[in-house]
Amino acid sequence: MSERAHRPTVKEVAQRAGVSPMTVSRTLSGGVNVKPEVQQRVLAAVAELGYHRNENARSIRPGHSSGLIGVAITNIANPYYSTFALGVEEEAALTGRRILLGNTSEDAAREAELVGDFLGRRVDGLIVVPASTTSTHLAHSQNQGVPVVLASRRIDGLAADSVVLADEDGAFRGTTALIDGGHTRIGYLGNALSIFTGERRHAGFVRAMETRGVRVDPHLVATNQQTVEQARDATRALLRAKNPPTAIFCANNRNAIGALKEISTQLATGLRAPADFPELLSFDDFELAELSPVPISVIDHDPRELGRTAARLLLDRLDGGDREAPAREVELPVSLRGVR
Repeated sequence: MSERAHRPTVKEVAQRAGVSPMTVSRTLSGGVNVKPEVQQRVLAAVAELGYHRNENARSIRPGHSSGLIGVAITNIANPYYSTFALGVEEEAALTGRRILLGNTSEDAAREAELVGDFLGRRVDGLIVVPASTTSTHLAHSQNQGVPVVLASRRIDGLAADSVVLADEDGAFRGTTALIDGGHTRIGYLGNALSIFTGERRHAGFVRAMETRGVRVDPHLVATNQQTVEQARDATRALLRAKNPPTAIFCANNRNAIGALKEISTQLATGLRAPADFPELLSFDDFELAELSPVPISVIDHDPRELGRTAARLLLDRLDGGDREAPAREVELPVSLRGVR
């Protein structure tokens, strides 16, 4: 659909909600002096119509580009995603564009709101690390003529360009290396299986165990850790298990850091030696991994290149590529290396 596709207006939202345009404006500006039930009707109408405020339309002449790319990441505190954003920014700068960066905290509603804000600022395109499988707001962006590129994760049913990692293959190779190194009790620390990368990396872990004839002990599998502290708590539980693991596969760097923090804390008591703790495997590198008190391996890749590739896909759509061409997917390879 072209950029001249119909954009819902405040008046249309007001009609749908049965209120005045002023009430719509007040609701979207914080809801001062607007009853909660009225605010709910307005927000429902906004969602149904796909309305977003145009914050800078007055400053952009019709047919002209804003020169902005909206980038939505899930965890701005994670150096992995800041490095990813640098890759996007470097590639965008080659065409004279700038990026608007936003954080979703793995919250689908927050992502939808952020995307709406980006559209209100007339971004040329969007690069999104999806927080969920919800795609209505992203499809709306495409319908408004704003192309979308998904990074790190795909969304089934959304025809958008994407760049992902060889998640399952990397997890399979890493887990196989642990088994070939003599480990048969291997723990798993990961984020929610509903997340694209979480599901794929867990699948690679399970496939490696089954291929090598090693039983997956459900008591040694912990998922849904989104933060370092959650991963630390999960590691503590694994170490207290009746038959604790001799190795732990950490499905991302937040889980690996949490595992290392807990192991380091227990080592500081002097009651146990490094040899008493499991070997670690981390999907994603992280700073100071080489200082780990226990052996650690890394399933490595370059988040900056992930960002660059996502930006190239988007820029190709914006600068001469066929916007109606079928969606493309790029899968970047990973490598397995020992840190110590």
